[in-house]
Amino acid sequence: MNVLTLIISYNFEPWMDRCLHSLAASKHPTDVLVIDNASTDRTAERMKKEYPAVRFLQNGRNLGFGGANNIGLRMALAEGYDAVFLLNQDAWIDADTLGTLGALSARHPDYGILSPVHLDGSGRQPDPGFAAYTGRTSKEAFATLSEELVERPFINAAFWWMPVRTLRTVGGFSPLFYHYGEDKDYVNRLHYHGLKVGYSPRVFGCHDRAFRRPDRAAFFRTEQVYHLSEYANPNYPAGRAFAYGPLAALKKAAAALTHGQGNDTLAYLRIARTLLGQSRQVRQVRQTLLHPQPHFIQP
Repeated sequence: MNVLTLIISYNFEPWMDRCLHSLAASKHPTDVLVIDNASTDRTAERMKKEYPAVRFLQNGRNLGFGGANNIGLRMALAEGYDAVFLLNQDAWIDADTLGTLGALSARHPDYGILSPVHLDGSGRQPDPGFAAYTGRTSKEAFATLSEELVERPFINAAFWWMPVRTLRTVGGFSPLFYHYGEDKDYVNRLHYHGLKVGYSPRVFGCHDRAFRRPDRAAFFRTEQVYHLSEYANPNYPAGRAFAYGPLAALKKAAAALTHGQGNDTLAYLRIARTLLGQSRQVRQVRQTLLHPQPHFIQP
C-alpha cells in the first residue's frame, strides 16, 4: 500500500526532527510531502539541507490548513497513492501506527477516516481534546478496550488516515474554512456520504500542543467557525442549516442583550452578519457537495 504523508508547516523548526524522524522509523514505509505556508523561520533552509529525501513545496503565502492540504491531496490522487496520512507539524507517531491503520482501513471500508490514540506532547496521557471525544482520561484506559476499532462522531485532524476512496467520495477541504473548522466540516461531509470515523486503541501519536484558556476574542472566533460549520452542514436541510447558523447567532445576540452583555451582543451580531454575507457561497458549496466526487481536489 503506497502512502503519502502530508504535513502542513509554518515555522516547523521546533518539531521538525521529532516529526520527520518518527515517519522515517515507521514500520510501514511512507512518502512524505511537507507543504510550507510561508514560514518566517529557517524551515525552508533546514528542510532542503537536512531532509533532501522529503518532498518540500513552498507556498508564497499562507493558504491555511485546508488550502495547503488540498494541494497534497490533489497530488495523491494524480500520482496514484492508495492512502494519505495527514500529520500535524507539532505531532509524531509510533512505529506501528501506519501499518495498523492501513490494515484496519482494508478490513473496514465503511470508515473514511482512521486515527491512532492522541497523546499529549509528554506521551504519558491523552491529549485533552481527544480525552473529551473518547471519555478516557488515561493512556492505560485504552488498553482495556477489546475492539480493534472504536467509532467516534468526530476526531480532529492531527492524525488522519484517509484511503483514496474517501478522497474520491468526499474530496478535499472546503474553501469556506481558512484555518479553523476545516476538519469539523470535512467530518460532516463524510457522514453525509455514509462513512464513519474511528480510532485504533492499539497505536499512538503525540500532539505537542499547548492548551490555554481562551480569551473572549478566541471564544468568538470559535463561535463563528462553529456556526459556519452548522450553516454549511449537508446533513441538514437548508432551513435547519440557516436556523443553526445565522439565526442561532442572532438568538445568542438577543439573549446577551437581555442579560445586559453589550459586548457579547455586538460580537454575535457581527457573527450573524458575516454568515449572512457568506450565504451565497454557502449555498453554492452545499449544492456542489450533493454527489460523490473529489470536490476541490480534482486533478
